[in-house]
Amino acid sequence: MHVHLLLLHLHLLSSTLPRMNEKLSETAVRAWAKLVRAESAVLAAVERDLKAAGYPPLAWYDVLLELKRAPQQRLRPLELEPRLLLQQYNLSRLIDRIEAEGLVERQKCATDARGHNLVLLPAGRELLRKMWPVYERAIARHFADKLAPGEAAQLAHLLDKLLAEAAPG
Repeated sequence: MHVHLLLLHLHLLSSTLPRMNEKLSETAVRAWAKLVRAESAVLAAVERDLKAAGYPPLAWYDVLLELKRAPQQRLRPLELEPRLLLQQYNLSRLIDRIEAEGLVERQKCATDARGHNLVLLPAGRELLRKMWPVYERAIARHFADKLAPGEAAQLAHLLDKLLAEAAPG
């Protein structure tokens, strides 16, 4: 499990902890452990599917997708980081690898001579297009297909409660 995810989970849990004189229920502790294990297991399964299909890790898809969604398909690294689904401890190293594959390009920033923008290249858009069907099947296989009708909406609602507590501000 990634340390950042564990810290996020601890933060989410701490916001709903009982008062010091109340005891945390065993049910809550079990649910917490299952949440952490489920995230780790599902992400690992998705990563295995991508690797088996000959594609790079999910973090690459995450970076490329956020660049595709950005205005003019460009972002500064500091703008990219908070948009990512998967936290990166060394985003600059990840960007170096993606750039070396010709999927993105660093361009000097017009408003800050010291900074640069990451620009999505046609090869990056093409990789996204090719990866999506494998990623989509992996989401279905390891997540959506395991839920009964309505459970995905229920789960999203419950997770929204946790995420609202963790939102900065």
